[in-house]
Amino acid sequence: MYFTAQGKRILFILMGIFFGYLPITASVYTGVGIFVDSGGIIILSVSNTTRSGKTSQAATLMPATSAKLQKVQWRVNGVRLNQNLQKLGTIGANASGGVSRVAFSEADWAGRTYVMNLMQAAGLEIQIDQAGNIIGRRKGQMSGLAPLMLGSHIDTVPEGGRYDGSVGVLAAIEVAQILHEYEYTTRHPLEIVVFVNEEGGKTGSRVMAGKIMEKEFDLVTKSGKTIRDGIRFIGGHPDRLEESRRQVGRIAAFLELHVEQGAVLDSKGISIGAVEGIVGIKRWNVTIEGIPNHAGTTPMDQRHDALLAAAKLIETVNRVVTEMPGSQVGTVGQIQAFPGAPNVIPGKVSLSLEIRDLDMDKIDRLYDKIAIAAQNIIQEFGVTIQYDHFYTSRSALTDSHFRKIISETADLLGLSAKHMPSGAGHDAQSIALVAPIGMIFIPSVDGISHSPKEFSHPQDITNGANVLLQTTLKLDAVLN
Repeated sequence: MYFTAQGKRILFILMGIFFGYLPITASVYTGVGIFVDSGGIIILSVSNTTRSGKTSQAATLMPATSAKLQKVQWRVNGVRLNQNLQKLGTIGANASGGVSRVAFSEADWAGRTYVMNLMQAAGLEIQIDQAGNIIGRRKGQMSGLAPLMLGSHIDTVPEGGRYDGSVGVLAAIEVAQILHEYEYTTRHPLEIVVFVNEEGGKTGSRVMAGKIMEKEFDLVTKSGKTIRDGIRFIGGHPDRLEESRRQVGRIAAFLELHVEQGAVLDSKGISIGAVEGIVGIKRWNVTIEGIPNHAGTTPMDQRHDALLAAAKLIETVNRVVTEMPGSQVGTVGQIQAFPGAPNVIPGKVSLSLEIRDLDMDKIDRLYDKIAIAAQNIIQEFGVTIQYDHFYTSRSALTDSHFRKIISETADLLGLSAKHMPSGAGHDAQSIALVAPIGMIFIPSVDGISHSPKEFSHPQDITNGANVLLQTTLKLDAVLN
């Protein structure tokens, strides 16, 4: 029998693994990639280029027993994960190609039923807490240890996409499925959580953290139900929410995999984001008052135009925020001029000001700089400017040790990684009030989210799930 040189290398490697004198690793043997997938399959391949310029492997050759594998070699079943994601995406699908699975709707109910079936197949014990959060639990080896918690949400905005939240939920279930298939019990209990109504105010995670106001439950959601009635609709009990609260120390760690919802990773060709934290937010209503007057009879040099002053203030916000080093953002997203007639010089303008950053003190410094610079606008246009601070969302930093493990795990998997902030809010932001958190981002193509055009590549989803799996195993080993 004749073998090519490549064939001889493959035969040598397979014999070495079978007889135990070569290890099974994710490294590359003389140009042939070797690793083991979630089904206990030895994989050999030629290299394929990833976002990082490193290699990935493919082409199934032969089965291997899981007993020969080390946990570091375990991988999720990417095909199954992406198929589950596409199936979930059909629930609440609309003609625009997006998904309208808003919280407390019939589509939400159907989506929750679907993921509970997946949880059951993964060997999880399922319960719905009083807030309506779905919790799938696996027992741990050691009694007394707090659980490791993984999860996200499956509710969407109206006309949303298939990936926001859902990637994190289905990847977490896939992690549980892999542990179930390998018949491996972690030291800690494992909880997979589907939080309720993330898009409508992070209701489920905030109830769990004990940080929600009673008056919120009478707010009407996009489903047409109040939050109170919506919780009842999905099997919760809004009068017993205190039972769902977790005290500090009752969760060992919370990990959330999520699409970035921005373009940083995609534009830079980076596979994994190790999230540094979820930004804080402060918002102000700004009122600029000048003098309304006749647009035809008032000379240009005698005007006190509130709208012109507002335009200058908007430019000032952009300049001040851009000039300071860092990843902070500042936005004027709403504006209204009064009296709003084409033949009247605006005498009053109302606009919004929002500043976001991981550092709450930095937000205050930026605001101070904007207010100081605006003094020149007051003098130039003869107007007054008043600021009404009405909203604060505190930043939530991720655990530095978790970030390090996420980055190291990505590197071991041959994936590029970047430490970065999250500019959007997430359920992890709520859980950070009672437990250490970690977040993993994967690329969003063109940075598009909350849109039917939202998309993440299947390989990126698989990569993120593998980072989640290995990070979970590492945290289980080191946390007490």
